[in-house]
Amino acid sequence: MGRQRLRCGVGLSLGLCITLLTAACSQPAESGRSETGDPSRISIATGTTAGIYYPMGGAMAEVINRKTKGVEASAETTGGSVQNLRLVAERQSDLAIAQSDVVHQAYHGKGEFSGKAVKTQTLMVLYPNVYHAVSLQSRGGDLNCFGDIKGKRFSVGAPGSGNELATNLVFDALGMSPDKDIKRQRYAYAETASALRDGQIDAGSWVVGEGHGSLRELEATDALRLVPMCDDEVARISKKYPFYNKHVIKGGVYSTVKKDVPTLALWNVVSVPTHMSEERGYELARTLYENVAALNKVYEAGAEYLVLENLTKSPVPLHPGVLRYAEEKGVKIPDRLRP
Repeated sequence: MGRQRLRCGVGLSLGLCITLLTAACSQPAESGRSETGDPSRISIATGTTAGIYYPMGGAMAEVINRKTKGVEASAETTGGSVQNLRLVAERQSDLAIAQSDVVHQAYHGKGEFSGKAVKTQTLMVLYPNVYHAVSLQSRGGDLNCFGDIKGKRFSVGAPGSGNELATNLVFDALGMSPDKDIKRQRYAYAETASALRDGQIDAGSWVVGEGHGSLRELEATDALRLVPMCDDEVARISKKYPFYNKHVIKGGVYSTVKKDVPTLALWNVVSVPTHMSEERGYELARTLYENVAALNKVYEAGAEYLVLENLTKSPVPLHPGVLRYAEEKGVKIPDRLRP
């Protein structure tokens, strides 16, 4: 999977960026120790250095270390959502940032987690990841709906990644097969961008927050064409997989895309193991939600979403600790999300 340095161009001050580098560039998650091994340490599973999960986890670790006595939190680089839930299952991580589709499948023992359900609950709901089907204006003129990628050279994401899982679910809901209906490639984001530039593929998928760094880098050299999800496609996908929500990428989010583009979004959450104590979950939830300003500096586009009320977007039940904190703040939680 391609790696890039943590960038300070997403709303970070130089001082905060240095702090996050210190917090986030710790040992790989496989060597972390969960609450069951040492209650004074908290391991946060994030993602690669190319995305938002990595600095977001670093900001969480910095907040926890600054505001909580006797606890040392560290953010770990990982392969992303699927690996993060596996680390929770293996008691190697205490907090895991992941897409809601991955969390849903892990909780129910489906897909990548078939027969191996993960005992997990939600501590926070962060911001939506947006499905970007990306081509270039120089070659994507015949891609007017997602279904038009049939027969095209298309990157579905790195093997085993949350991006690939999300793309496979989209294909499934539309009655399409990645094996038969496209000339499939399985590239990570940086590789997908390079392949688009070099004319090796026609389009590829990014399931990321709006304004993702690799897309901004790509449009610095090539004008983007975002492939719309047409209304019937959105309806079919969200009916089969309710954790997908209708979304619009506003014109101007990317400098080379002037018009609104309809698509789908799914929420990112912070997952924790069910064995985490209610008191530990309460303290973490209180600390993080009362210091969301520090998290919003990492990803300013997600600031409007990081509120307690969005806990209702969780794909699985909430941890008892955050449930208690939310109810103290007057947030109404539906029965389906009660542990």
